[in-house]
Amino acid sequence: MTRPLWTPEELSATLGAPNVAMTQAASGVSIDTRTLKPGDLFVAIKGDTHDGHDHVARALAAGASAALVGRDVGGGPLFVVDDSLRGMERLGVAARARSEARILAITGSVGKTSAKEMALTALSAVGRTHASAASFNNHWGVPLTLTRLPAAAAYGVFEIGMNHAGEITPLVGFVRPHVALVTTIGPVHIEHFGSLEAIADAKAEIFSGLAPGGASVLNRDAPQYGRLAAAARLRGRVATFGASAGGDARLLVCEAEGEGSRVEAEIAGRRLAFRLGAPGRHMAENAVGVLLACYLLGAPLDICAQALSAFGPAKGRGERFTLTAPDGPFTLIDESYNANPVSMRAALGLLGATKPGPGGRRIAVMGDMLELGADGAALHAALAADLEAQRVDLLFGAGPLTRALFDAAPALRQAAHAERAEDLRAALLGALRAGDVVMIKGSNGSRMEPLASALREHFAPASGRGV
Repeated sequence: MTRPLWTPEELSATLGAPNVAMTQAASGVSIDTRTLKPGDLFVAIKGDTHDGHDHVARALAAGASAALVGRDVGGGPLFVVDDSLRGMERLGVAARARSEARILAITGSVGKTSAKEMALTALSAVGRTHASAASFNNHWGVPLTLTRLPAAAAYGVFEIGMNHAGEITPLVGFVRPHVALVTTIGPVHIEHFGSLEAIADAKAEIFSGLAPGGASVLNRDAPQYGRLAAAARLRGRVATFGASAGGDARLLVCEAEGEGSRVEAEIAGRRLAFRLGAPGRHMAENAVGVLLACYLLGAPLDICAQALSAFGPAKGRGERFTLTAPDGPFTLIDESYNANPVSMRAALGLLGATKPGPGGRRIAVMGDMLELGADGAALHAALAADLEAQRVDLLFGAGPLTRALFDAAPALRQAAHAERAEDLRAALLGALRAGDVVMIKGSNGSRMEPLASALREHFAPASGRGV
C-alpha cells in the first residue's frame, strides 16, 4: 500500500488540530486551485495580486483534503495558523526532518534549472527522486517543494534562486542539503547588487545550510571561483568541475551529435563517455558538475551518466524545431526563456556550433537583457565580438538596449531592429529560407517567446530533425 504524503496525524502534529476532523490523508500539496487534484492539501497564500483565502471554498469543493489558512474563512477542515506561508514552511521543515533522502541544492546565475532537471534525470535512474517543479526556487517555491517531498524518496533536488542578498540563507536552512552545487556567477540582477563580488557573496549563502559532512561543488572556470571557494571551505569539503585541469571533474570532449552532444569527461578519477540529450558546451559543463554532485551523494556514476541521454532542454531553453520555409527546411533554436550576458554568450555559442544547411545562414534574434543597471547598453554592445566569433550572418534586434549591439555590429550583419519584439515579426518571417539556423533569445520582459511561437505557427513542421 502506498504511503500517503501526509496523514491527518502528521499534519496536526505540525500545524495543530484542524477545525473539523479530516476524512482523508493528503496525497499532495497545492497553492493553485487551477492545478489542484482531489486529496491535495490546499495552502492559501496571499500574494501581491491574489489571495488564496478567496479560493478556499473552491479548493474544498474540488476535493481538497483540507486547507492551510492564515485566517478562518469558514468551512473545513481548516488548519488555521497565524500566517499560511509560515505554516507551509513549518510543514516543509517537518518533511525534511522525517526524510532520509540524500539532498542536492543548486543555485547559480544561469543554468540552475537545467542542472536541476539533469540531476533529476540522472538520480531517477538510481532511486525515487523528488525535485522542484518548473522554477520553484523562491520564498514560496522552495517550502512548497519541501512539503511535497515523499518520506520514501531516496534523493531530493532543490533549485534555490534569489534577487537580493539574504534570500538564499533561510531557504537553504529549510533544505539542509548534503551537496550544494553552484553553476556559475554572472551579472544577473546586478542592478540590485552593484558588482559580481556581491552576487557571488549572495550565492555563497547556499553553503550556510549544508548538512554536517556536506560538500560544495563549484565551477573552477567561473568568475569569482576563488571567492566562492573561500566561503565554501568554511562549511566543509569543496569539489570542483570545469574544462581546466586540476579539478575533481573535467570536461574533455563535447561534440554535437544530432539533437544532443557526445561527451567525454573525467570524474573522480574515472573516464566516462556518455550522450547528453541537449546540445551546447555550456550544457555539457553543467552535466559534468551534476555528475560530480551525484557521485558525492553516493549514486553510481555509470548509471547516472548513461541516464543523461534522456535529458532534453526545457521550453525556451534550447529547444530545437525543424520548420519548413517556402524553399525547404530550416532550424529554430528557441532560447527565449530569459537572458543575461552569460546565457546570451552560451546561446550564441550554441548557434555558432550549429552548421547551417546548404545556402543557409546563422541568424541571431536578440532582445534586451534586463536588470543590468547602468552598464546595460555597454554589456549589450560587447556582444558584437561574440557575433563575430560565432560566425553569425544576420542580427535581428529588439529593444532599446539591444540597439547598442545592433549599432556595434558590422553593417553586413544588421538585418533589422525594432523597439518591440513583435515589430520584428514581418521582417523575420520574410527573411527565413532553407538551411537557415535561427536562434531567439532575450529576457522575459523583452517578449521574445511570442516571436518564437510565431515562427512555429507560421511555418509547418518539417519531417526529420535538424538541417
